[in-house]
Amino acid sequence: MRLCVLDVDSTLITAEVIELIAARAGTREMVADITERAMRGELDFSESLRERVATLAGVPDTVFGEVLAEVSFTPGAPELIAALQSRGWEVALVSGGFVEVVAPLAARLGITRFRANRLEVENGVLTGRTTGLVVDRAVKAATLREFAAEVGCAMGDTVAIGDGANDLDMMAAAGLGIAWHAKPVVQEKADYALNGPRLDAALDIILDRAS
Repeated sequence: MRLCVLDVDSTLITAEVIELIAARAGTREMVADITERAMRGELDFSESLRERVATLAGVPDTVFGEVLAEVSFTPGAPELIAALQSRGWEVALVSGGFVEVVAPLAARLGITRFRANRLEVENGVLTGRTTGLVVDRAVKAATLREFAAEVGCAMGDTVAIGDGANDLDMMAAAGLGIAWHAKPVVQEKADYALNGPRLDAALDIILDRAS
């Protein structure tokens, strides 16, 4: 059994979901700046998430459907996933974003294993808080190990694809770490760095390593 785990925001999809939500709260510019710094590894992810999510308080929970209609898959991402699945690979998603968006995206792709943060909602609006465990870089790595154990995959047969500092532990734990349009610190530490235009360019790298 082999396993490929993908980050979601700016990897599986082209956007950062938290910025799309923040646009409805009037805080997109501030949130985008914090996101950029966190993904470069300049800020603690958990603290940066708390600060960004706090600005979303009062946004109606109908925003999830709006954002889902707005996001686009990265060119080549569905094709990469379908190609791996057709070869018997398990594909999973691990995101520092939000399960309210990640779960429907996973369903569209036939993916059943995923983990992401959850936004707290009360009386139909976001409270500005998350609930449960924050999916930071340590949790992403732990999730990779957990999913590998569930499907009976050796860690050497795992692949992790991501773009930000929050993905570094997961990529280091995987048998193969691939950076996608990544921040400089991630490109430096990944086994391979891809910069477009299509994510399914990773397929040859993955299959070559797996052969």
